[in-house]
Amino acid sequence: MYEKILIPLDGSKIGEAALPYVEELVSKLSPRVKVELTLLQVVSFLTHYAVAGEAATPIFYTEKEMEQIQQEARDYLNRVGEGIRGKRVSVEIRVGIGSAADEIIKAADEINVDLIAMSTHGRSGISRWAFGSVTDRVLRGGHKPVLVVRVPKKAAQT
Repeated sequence: MYEKILIPLDGSKIGEAALPYVEELVSKLSPRVKVELTLLQVVSFLTHYAVAGEAATPIFYTEKEMEQIQQEARDYLNRVGEGIRGKRVSVEIRVGIGSAADEIIKAADEINVDLIAMSTHGRSGISRWAFGSVTDRVLRGGHKPVLVVRVPKKAAQT
């Protein structure tokens, strides 16, 4: 049933909130079921800004900087994956570049996952409008079931 699960991560503890739920789900599956987890991190910002006084101008990352950012993402995903791998669980890592929601949906379709498991920061009102909701965009734009873990407000503030 849930043999292929995609877990998008953003590098934060809040982003990792879905991991214990996935581990619990996997532990309840039949011992004969081999589960493939794909950990995904999307590099969303292809620019940084140079600021001089009140003026700011976007500067695109160089190819070398992008390679370094992608390697840091792979290192992070490998560290997270080390705590999950087991006899019944294989862990793949994947780094995307672009819009987080678009890359999550694309990866889910390419891998043909049975489930996307992700956390939500639980923003609402103006904060949600200003920052958007990747989880909401995945729910509305994707074609795969999504397990959404809401991070308690106390944890989100730390």
